Order: sequence, then structure tokens, then C-alpha cells
Amino acid sequence: MKKNRANSRSGFEWWIWIVIGLIWLNACTAATQPQIEGPVALAVWDLEDLSPMEHGLVGMGEILSGQVMAGLAQNPAFQMVERQQLLKAIEELHLASSDLADPETRLRLGRIIGARQMVFGAFQVIGPNLRLDLRRVDVASGRILKTSSATAAAADLNLCLSAAEDAATALIAR
Repeated sequence: MKKNRANSRSGFEWWIWIVIGLIWLNACTAATQPQIEGPVALAVWDLEDLSPMEHGLVGMGEILSGQVMAGLAQNPAFQMVERQQLLKAIEELHLASSDLADPETRLRLGRIIGARQMVFGAFQVIGPNLRLDLRRVDVASGRILKTSSATAAAADLNLCLSAAEDAATALIAR
């Protein structure tokens, strides 16, 4: 009789391990996202000015982000989200600039406009130099996919634009 009980207990343990294995397998397959065909929809935010002192380069964040968009648009793997869509969504949601400082709000906005990835960044003018930092973020997870940086002489707009395009190209390079 004892032998029979031991066999039924080991059979019960065997079923437990099978159930645990199936639950684990289901969890692993549910965590993977299906691959979406076609170019990745990508939105670019205006670059934030983190300069410690006044530098006289008014509107530089918008100018640099436009050049970043131009650099990214050259790659057929990405489809740029029109800036007007981004601005329209901000207006419709009645978001203030203080709301947009929150990364979660920006990622939620990215989901609303259909962007799968977003580019955020900042620039700093310190003395004669401009430093530009970019990061490409997955909208669904909020995970940073890649970062890039570039520097240029702040007094030369062409060099600043070239640095922005170089940083954008590095941001999508493998």
C-alpha cells in the first residue's frame, strides 16, 4: 500500500512540473511582441536647451530638431511622424509645457499619434562649443534603444546643423 501511495505522489509531482512549465512557456510567448512590417514610425521632439548661460541662439532647439528629422528621414527603415500631428495632439489633449516635461506624458502622446519610437534630446552651449545629445526611445516600453552625441562650434550654424545630422545618423546606425 505504501508503494502505491509513493507512486501516486511522484505522478502528482510530475503533473505539477508540467503545469508550471506550461505556465512559464505561455508567459514567455506572451511577453514577445509581434514584428510589425514596414518602416518604423518615428517622432522627433524639439531639443531642450540645457545651456547654463544665455547664448543668444534663439530657436536653436527647433532648428536642430528639424535637422535631426532630415537626417533620420534619409533612412527608409523609418517614417517620420509629421510635426503638425504632434502639435495637433498636444492641442487636442490640452497639454501644457509643464505636462510635456514628464517622459510618461510624451510617450503616451507618442502612442496616440501612432509613433513606435521617439527621439528626445538636448543641447548645451558652453563657451564656444555646442554639445548635442540624442536618445531614441521605444514608445511601448519606454526603453532607450540608442543614444548619440555630437559637438560643434556654436558660432557656426552650418557646423551645428552638420553635427545634428551626424548625431541623427549615429542614432539609427546598427
